[in-house]
Amino acid sequence: MSDRLPVFPLSTVLFPGLVLPLHIFEERYRTLVRELVAKSEGTPHEFGVVTFRHGSEVAPDPGEESAVPAPPVVAADLYDVGCTAELRHVTELPDGRFDIMTVGRRRFTVLGVEQGAEPYLTAHVQWMPEDEEPAPAAQLLAPRVLAAFRTYLELLRPNSEVLEQVPDDPTVLSHLIAATAQLTVEERQMLLATPDTAGRLRTELRLLTREAGLLARVRAVPVPLSDLARPASPN
Repeated sequence: MSDRLPVFPLSTVLFPGLVLPLHIFEERYRTLVRELVAKSEGTPHEFGVVTFRHGSEVAPDPGEESAVPAPPVVAADLYDVGCTAELRHVTELPDGRFDIMTVGRRRFTVLGVEQGAEPYLTAHVQWMPEDEEPAPAAQLLAPRVLAAFRTYLELLRPNSEVLEQVPDDPTVLSHLIAATAQLTVEERQMLLATPDTAGRLRTELRLLTREAGLLARVRAVPVPLSDLARPASPN
């Protein structure tokens, strides 16, 4: 069985438990926020965040009469796995725009997208199972990955306060690392799609070791460190 979910395509990857603030200015997403706020208690006040494979959806500026409408988004434009954003706080601005605070909640696989009667995009999704209790392998990996993350953060931002805020829960740790390490969108998306915590931690241990090695050799670089780990494009 699948559920139908309103979706917000973005150029970022959202993970469960991570905070995502958004400024809502397009009318179609203002409508979505109003609908979510109007939902009854006990009903999930959430929408799906799905990442663009290339670029981002550019909305026309309402103040430009000659603005060209953005082309419709189709499933091929988006990655297959997303995460719901649960509405936690809404501030309506005098001009009708919204500043909202959301938190990532649950992962899903996109089965198909459609532009129905609603002004915003919707998707048929299948929920991905989550680890209620991380496997023993994840419990064993967590201290190693946490140590690697601390080494990485110390090299990246010496004396950073983030070092004092790192969780030790394996699943929470895996999502935090995926969201905060200097990784490409493709790598973040790969981690979001990883089915279980142990698999995510194994991949992160490899990525953190790679990034820490780059940081140790080159203390100041003008480009994202993840770009240095792969051959330059000839384009």
